[in-house]
Amino acid sequence: MTMLLRPLLLFAFAIAGHAAAAETVLITGSNQGIGLEFAKQYAARGWTVIATHRRDTTPATLAELAARYPKVRIERMDVSDAAQIAVLGAKLKGTPIDILLNNAALVRTDPLDQPNGNTNQLFGTLDYDLLDDFVHTNVAGPLRVVETFVANVRASQRKTIVAISSAAGSVSAPPFMPNGSPIPDHYWYRITKAALNSSMVLLAAQLRGDGVTVVMFHPGGVQVESFGALAIPGLVAPEEAIGKMIRTIDGLTIEDSGRFLQNDGTDHPW
Repeated sequence: MTMLLRPLLLFAFAIAGHAAAAETVLITGSNQGIGLEFAKQYAARGWTVIATHRRDTTPATLAELAARYPKVRIERMDVSDAAQIAVLGAKLKGTPIDILLNNAALVRTDPLDQPNGNTNQLFGTLDYDLLDDFVHTNVAGPLRVVETFVANVRASQRKTIVAISSAAGSVSAPPFMPNGSPIPDHYWYRITKAALNSSMVLLAAQLRGDGVTVVMFHPGGVQVESFGALAIPGLVAPEEAIGKMIRTIDGLTIEDSGRFLQNDGTDHPW
């Protein structure tokens, strides 16, 4: 009886040890909005969360999260600053990163609820100097982050790279509001999200042989704090949208690499 039990116990311990294996996610732009909600939910799961931000001082949102969850690690990294990315890359050398989550993005220069706050992205009043900021943040930034941390991802169990994109990056569907009204706005944001998707498709092909899965997400309409008092029909709470994305990420395989997904795992037009 003892001889039979011992292998079974060893097998049970091995399974339990595998289930309890430390998992790590690095999230860019994690001090607010979608990034903060990802950090909260992964921290609640017991993951090591490398939460990055670009502020000069530690954001209160992340300080509070780290006080509650000791496995939250706060790091400063502006994705448009090559030097800051390199510094964190050197600091994390040899640390496996199961999920590299490129979330940081520039949407507009003024608050979302500010009337006429987006004229620098409208045809006829486009600010062409501003385009550089969008490219460095929304396209070059995620690519540089992947180049810097790809060895960490390869060394992990999950080997997953996620980019938070947007329906605004779709080139196969015209830019319409839910009520059918055309909205040819946010030129720089839309253009750079389309470029982000293109870069991730390239990475999916580049890294497939390493077993690395690369996907993009349209998170859906999420009522993040940047909307302020602006009420838009159809927006959902961050807890719901990010919860759906995390469940979808849990089920990803290498066969999903290169897909542009909605938060429920279905394909989004691109």
